[in-house]
Amino acid sequence: MSKGHKLPTKADWKQPSGDPAGNQYRDGIKAENWVAVPQGLPLFTPQNPHKYHMDSCNTLGKQYKAFHDTMLDAVQFGHNLWRLQAKISGLIINGPVAVGKPGCLQGPELKNLIKTYPACILMMGNEGKWRDAVATGVSTCFKKFQDKVTVPGLPWYPAFAAFPGPQAPPMPNIPTPLSACISAQAAMMLMPNNLKKEMINALPQGLRDKDHDKHYETLFESIATAVSAGFAIWINAQMVMNVLGRGPIPTFAPPYVPVGPVVGGGNIAIPGHLAV
Repeated sequence: MSKGHKLPTKADWKQPSGDPAGNQYRDGIKAENWVAVPQGLPLFTPQNPHKYHMDSCNTLGKQYKAFHDTMLDAVQFGHNLWRLQAKISGLIINGPVAVGKPGCLQGPELKNLIKTYPACILMMGNEGKWRDAVATGVSTCFKKFQDKVTVPGLPWYPAFAAFPGPQAPPMPNIPTPLSACISAQAAMMLMPNNLKKEMINALPQGLRDKDHDKHYETLFESIATAVSAGFAIWINAQMVMNVLGRGPIPTFAPPYVPVGPVVGGGNIAIPGHLAV
């Protein structure tokens, strides 16, 4: 609504003027139809306030809102499926400290998970191409964030600082917000413009060329803003937990110091570290 898009668009509409076109246009609309009100939140502004232009705004506005809301639900749906399959792998554990290099957070690409949302499956034609653009844009940005996630020396295993035995058995990590696992590409999800750009890039050029008023840019910006805000909340609320660490205690070898730290340990990489 804030972008001021009008219907019909300038490419599709030219105001009739003069005689007889202008007079015929005015005479063809009944007096009671010259003023109409929007139904719900007016996403579009009519070129003229009469019923017929307002009907176009109401109809198209509902379609855009339905697509917008459905895609946000689809992103959430796909992301929840991703969380169930995500895992931390490749940790190096020394004493209580765990280190994970970029790429330690693993999970499937979001694109296909988003598109499996029931309300998205039946989208066909141009709507299906818009759906694919949103799914691809979000997936691209999220993958860049995911691939750069690290575990930057977090004290996840306090019991491993001095363990009485030759081998520390699997133990869960201290639950930690995901935001503590720093990613150099977090801005790909935190900055709406990055999401919007990737969605636009994923939309076929032919559809972009036909949309003279660039409705797709406004729609993608709106979706990107909501996704970005949701991501910012999630990354701070999501706890990384149940990452089972283990490792040897070298000092337990001769001359048998009975208590020592884990050295060169690792973790069991099974899905579920972000499931809760």
